Amino acid sequence: FVGLNIEDKVWDHSTFSANRERLFNEDLARAFFERVKLSAQWGRLASDEHFSVDGTLIEAWASHKSFRRKDDDSGTPPGRNPEVDFKGQERCNGTHASTTDVDARLFKKSAGDKSRLCHMGHILMENRNGLIVDVEITHANGTAEREAALAMLGRRGNRNKRATVGADKGYDSKAFIKGCRRLLVTPHVAAKDKHSAVDGRIKRHEGYKTSLKVRKRIEEAFGWIKTVGGLAKTKLIGQAKLAGQALLCFATYNLVRMGSLGGWWDAHHA
Repeated sequence: FVGLNIEDKVWDHSTFSANRERLFNEDLARAFFERVKLSAQWGRLASDEHFSVDGTLIEAWASHKSFRRKDDDSGTPPGRNPEVDFKGQERCNGTHASTTDVDARLFKKSAGDKSRLCHMGHILMENRNGLIVDVEITHANGTAEREAALAMLGRRGNRNKRATVGADKGYDSKAFIKGCRRLLVTPHVAAKDKHSAVDGRIKRHEGYKTSLKVRKRIEEAFGWIKTVGGLAKTKLIGQAKLAGQALLCFATYNLVRMGSLGGWWDAHHA
């Protein structure tokens, strides 16, 4: 910044707006994320054998009022914040869509949770130091977690080497376990109480209990990006921009974590 004055055009708000459009680009953000990951691998901070996977909901920048019938051509009610009464109406993603963010889906992860317009974020964590090695943003639906997990496992490095992946009960399905085996990955999945697809071949491994214990560390990354990273609710519209934001956020999380592991700084305040 040597030679720049505070009145120069480079500091104009329009310049920052243009750069923001370039910054929240999935391809550019993934390239930066991959560079950070390579630095961790070069420093032997990341494992290529043992992983954990999980997903979380990221609230969309859209209100329930924007979730309207797809065949509704009545237009927007007048006023800045009009009253909209949708009580008693059956609303689902098949018949309704958000007019603010078309990529958002009405979804909830558990029976006791409230439905909200959101996207779903997925991460693949290596188990040695809890670094994030892959990120995926998808529509929120019941099968997205398992499908995204298989996609990320398929992109992992050294795919000819045997690996393990720890996961919660939401991944306990025949399709996910078969998909992992095709990718030379042993699925250390927490078993459901009833109708579990996890058999004795999985539970007999010595590392099964270890994977189920270590996988809980993945919640630290989700907690960081939703508090420090500000991704509890995205302020960007569209899945493409959110993917870029999430990749940059998790790359920053890795840098903070790597700095703490390497003794470069005390990262407790970050």
